[in-house]
Amino acid sequence: MNMETIALAVFIFTYALIVSERIHRAVAAMFGASIVLFLKIVPWERVSYYLDLDTIFLLMGMMIIVNTARNSGLFEYIAIKTAKFAKGNPIRVLLLFSVVTALVSSVLDNVTTVLLLTPMLLYISKLMELSPIPFLLSEIFASNIGGTATLIGDPPNIMIGSAANLSFNEFLTNMGLISLLDFILMLGVIYMVYNRALNVSSDKRRRIINSLESLDEKAVIKDIVLFKKSVATIILVVSLFFVHDKIGIEPAVVALFGASLLLLWSMENPEGILERIEWTALFFFGGLFIIVGGLEETGIIAEVAKWVIGHIHSQGEALLVITWFSAFSSAIVDNIPLTAAMIPLIKHMGNSLNIYPLWWALSLGACLGGNGTAIGASANVVVIGIAEREGIKIGFGDFLKMGMVIMVLTVALGVGILWIRYVG
Repeated sequence: MNMETIALAVFIFTYALIVSERIHRAVAAMFGASIVLFLKIVPWERVSYYLDLDTIFLLMGMMIIVNTARNSGLFEYIAIKTAKFAKGNPIRVLLLFSVVTALVSSVLDNVTTVLLLTPMLLYISKLMELSPIPFLLSEIFASNIGGTATLIGDPPNIMIGSAANLSFNEFLTNMGLISLLDFILMLGVIYMVYNRALNVSSDKRRRIINSLESLDEKAVIKDIVLFKKSVATIILVVSLFFVHDKIGIEPAVVALFGASLLLLWSMENPEGILERIEWTALFFFGGLFIIVGGLEETGIIAEVAKWVIGHIHSQGEALLVITWFSAFSSAIVDNIPLTAAMIPLIKHMGNSLNIYPLWWALSLGACLGGNGTAIGASANVVVIGIAEREGIKIGFGDFLKMGMVIMVLTVALGVGILWIRYVG
């Protein structure tokens, strides 16, 4: 049995374990990664290449900041203020948080966004005595759709922009309208599916409003000094995210700097904070990166992409194939190595086709494909992991039923707009 077959078998076996949910996804990913490394499909010296430390350290840093800030009551404070602003209406709460998530995700890392907002959503849904699942799903979908809109919203866009020399304004012009319409479509689907669950009786609405009015947002602040330090640190970190490329600092470094600064400044006991890091999510990412690295190391990802592109014969066909292939592939494998494999192949097509529209097709599929499955995007895994720690389970199958519908509808709308604009 050659290395290509083994790498593919390990990937399929690991994915089957994740889907079955018989063992924890982090254990499945670690086991698959250990096989890939043990058989030297991915040489040890190449681990650092495939292990995306930018993502892992960014996650770790933001988890530390969030967990430290939680000790001050910051998120409870914001949650109560938000719920009062929505006047206890669950649909308004869902809409408000979805808008905030999409806007922030267009300029910041999706994972950072959901790390900050998920604790608030869990707290608000508890106050309203409602299942948090509709709110969490809407947050996940909004983060991935919002990240599609700009050059800096999602890693695939950064890679595509660099390879094709595309500007921030070009991304906003081509993907901004698509993201806006997809966002509206997503909210419509969520409303149709969960309308009954989000509609509460007038008596319950009055109880929610009375419960909210009886709450004093200032009273939930446990440590006003830590509260102020947390707000200052978060503002600093977000500001640095906006300019990190101009000052030549990676987002992961910004997150780790903010985490260490807040720990040092607050003098909080680090043991309890570090214990609350989503270690299972980090190990899951690490294992998955290595498993997918095995597919890339053996050339499977590149061969599949070449086979698909080899069957393209026209501009319109190229647009459709690249969009849908990248969308369904990104729902299964990490979109970063997929994007890396597709970029040189699209460039090679420049001899016979206008490849400018194909960059937007790749961006559309790679970014929105993450909504398809529970492991399709980093934000999905993080939100589901945080929910699990609070005793809220979102199963792989449960996510798939809603996620695949959202993915297909939003990608179809997006590719339709690209078709009208570039194919006619």
